[in-house]
Amino acid sequence: MTRIASHRGGTLEFGDSTPQGFAATARMRLDEVEFDVHPTSDGNIVVHHDATLDATTDMCGAIASMTLDQVRQATIKYSSGGHPLTLDELCALYSDSHVNLRCEIKPSVDGLPYQGFVRQVVSLLERQSMLERTTFSSFLVESIDDLSKATDRPLLWLVSPPVLKQIGPRGIVELCKLHDIPEIGVHIDTADKELTKFVTEAGLHFGCWAAHTRDQIQKALELGTKVFTTDRPSLAIAVREEFHAGGKA
Repeated sequence: MTRIASHRGGTLEFGDSTPQGFAATARMRLDEVEFDVHPTSDGNIVVHHDATLDATTDMCGAIASMTLDQVRQATIKYSSGGHPLTLDELCALYSDSHVNLRCEIKPSVDGLPYQGFVRQVVSLLERQSMLERTTFSSFLVESIDDLSKATDRPLLWLVSPPVLKQIGPRGIVELCKLHDIPEIGVHIDTADKELTKFVTEAGLHFGCWAAHTRDQIQKALELGTKVFTTDRPSLAIAVREEFHAGGKA
């Protein structure tokens, strides 16, 4: 069965990476919660999409240049007063949940990997007894390489539309073979039967991201993708149930 990952804790339902969204996702009939991580200047790990607080909170500044106490002063927009969570806190929310973790390693404000950050994340998840329940992802091949060295957990390369267009499916597969990448995820609007077949026949797992509308979710299910991320997890659950019941989703 195609897996559902609640993107940033269900952004379109609960706001972007909010405590209430992550708590709600932990109780849903889906498979994974997708989230992003950044380091603070005092050695903590914050769950937040962007490298800065600018776009989705009432504060500005790069997370990596701030202490945890400073980051916690930010209030996430559309969150009923919620503040950014730490990775420790996220692990606590999911320790007794059936929902597993999908952790995206994000770049810094300059678009480059945080040095030594992958091992920091892996170590924390191991201490929290959550590593064995985690799949990792990144848009950066360098971060994928770092993950391969740090853990044997499943990982995937998130292939952006420009990269897919520039390199092409054959180039994507060749890079995956070169870097021992077992799975890719593409934007749902760039996925089709031909790409799915080409990737899977090359021995790779194939998934999608940004499946937010009913039509996009239906498409991901019809393509038989391994997993898709969605900002509307409640809708995705309903559409998947209709799909497997044989009804018109």
